[in-house]
Amino acid sequence: MSRIAQIYRYPVKGLSPEPLSKTVVSAGRCIPMDRAFALAHGSTQFDAANPKFLPKSKFLMLARNERLAALSSRYHDETQELVIERDGKQVARGRLDLPVGRQMIEQFFAAYMADEVRGSPKLLRAGDHTFSDVPRHCLSAINISSLRELERVMKVPLDPLRFRANLYFDTGVPWQEFDWCDNEFPIGDGVVVRAVSRIVRCAATNVNLETASRDVNIPLQLQQAFGHADMGIYVEVINGGTISLGDMVTPP
Repeated sequence: MSRIAQIYRYPVKGLSPEPLSKTVVSAGRCIPMDRAFALAHGSTQFDAANPKFLPKSKFLMLARNERLAALSSRYHDETQELVIERDGKQVARGRLDLPVGRQMIEQFFAAYMADEVRGSPKLLRAGDHTFSDVPRHCLSAINISSLRELERVMKVPLDPLRFRANLYFDTGVPWQEFDWCDNEFPIGDGVVVRAVSRIVRCAATNVNLETASRDVNIPLQLQQAFGHADMGIYVEVINGGTISLGDMVTPP
């Protein structure tokens, strides 16, 4: 058994993680406000009244737009305001429930991303829709032991946040989490999740979050060392409740 070491949400797809001490999850849903917003290319077609899954190529994302890592963002639930900083200085601010606030954020990214964005960027939201990388509403989870095994092979330290997971835990056994797929297991007292699949990693993990540059090739290193490009698992909430730091993760 292991315990939940870190919990994160990512209010805007591709922007900063926000640490949580606890979160309330519901059956078949993501962590509240996780990937609730996305910065889409101007050419992206999206119907907020009838939201459907779109591939990540339709949005600004770290896999192709590493300059996003140079920004620090924070979403304030009470005011619905997004604040963006660079090098410790505020560069954009806007209330996302107001057209003028969204426009301020969009104008900043239009200038900041320059020719990396196709058309004028659009800040999207659609009710409880999530702009995840997969159609299914899931939480992503990382076993720190697996990450340490990758660090051992690569001989470099790796920031766990490169993998942009919601939950981090440590079983003490690398790759043990892969054996959980298609099985249910509890987290804490009452929450039950089902491991639905391994997570195939993309070029987003190659971005150094401190320098906003690509300094490694993690998918390639995983493939060469372990015969796969996977790190972490997607889990679907079966029974909802509260997940808190320190909660026990009991393998199936």
